[in-house]
Amino acid sequence: MATNIGMMDGAYFVGRSEILAWINSTLHLSLSKVEEACSGAVHCQLMDAAHPGMVPMHKVNYDAKSEYEMIQNYKVLQDVFNKLKITKHIEVNKLIKGRPLDNLEFMQWMKRYCDSVNGGGSHSYNPLERREASKGGKEASKKGAQSQTSSKGSSAASKSQGSHNGRRTEAAANAVNAANQSGRTSRPSSSGGLSRPSSSGGPACPAYDEQITELKLSVDSLEKERDFYFAKLRDIEILCQCPQIENLTVVGAVKKILYATEDSASVVAEAQAMVSENNGKEVDFLSPIPEVSEERTTSSENQKRKSIVNIDFESAGITSLSPRQRISDVADVHGNVSPLMTY
Repeated sequence: MATNIGMMDGAYFVGRSEILAWINSTLHLSLSKVEEACSGAVHCQLMDAAHPGMVPMHKVNYDAKSEYEMIQNYKVLQDVFNKLKITKHIEVNKLIKGRPLDNLEFMQWMKRYCDSVNGGGSHSYNPLERREASKGGKEASKKGAQSQTSSKGSSAASKSQGSHNGRRTEAAANAVNAANQSGRTSRPSSSGGLSRPSSSGGPACPAYDEQITELKLSVDSLEKERDFYFAKLRDIEILCQCPQIENLTVVGAVKKILYATEDSASVVAEAQAMVSENNGKEVDFLSPIPEVSEERTTSSENQKRKSIVNIDFESAGITSLSPRQRISDVADVHGNVSPLMTY
């Protein structure tokens, strides 16, 4: 069982369309975006499809709109994980916000796990019947049934149109073959052309084969490039989620661009404004210290030197005098010597 898989595993490179097709076919729903499953109810029923009867569907709320109701669904999912001894960590705070990348990654893990258990679910599993016990499950089933009927109608119309076009194409092909046969009888076939009859009787064109091969190679290279840059973006997201730098303004600007749902220049402009605003605050905070002119510094140093010399000279003169002369000098300077001092 794929309880813990690495970030570079092939499961995390499954596209959104494949994930949505798997969810809608397994649970008979009509989801158009992966983030529509952020309430956690879809995850609970996917686990119920992989392990029938393990999930208490009467506790699942398909009509969850607030974060509190969504958290209750994830609590049910966590209890199921604990019973099955699954050590996968559920980042509830990120999933309930409806971020496309977080919900896509968790749903990719869910698909990998469900595929490893009975090939993705039991063939006798009835999602509509199991969903009726949930709150809002009947409404979700009705929406899924309506979308399926509309898709069936559109597919039937496309099939009928395709059969009509096929008849036209077949008639045109018969006319072309008849013309070719008449042309062959009238003149010999040239061996220098691109088209030549194949062994099965139909025309074969080596130029088309070369174009098809080139297109396949370009598609493979584009898929590798896509996977490479997706891995880079994932590494940047993991780095931005580090507690040491998560609160930095630059990291916030990077997250704003990373989680933008639309490709517009305003997102980049807002991120640049965040960074420039923070840089202005840092410049004000780290204002330069005012410089002191050299003349003032030299004058202050000279004054310090003079005061030190005077102090040394006075101390030397005082030590050379007798005690009586020292007292008389002090009395002359201060003029307030006590009359009790007699020698």
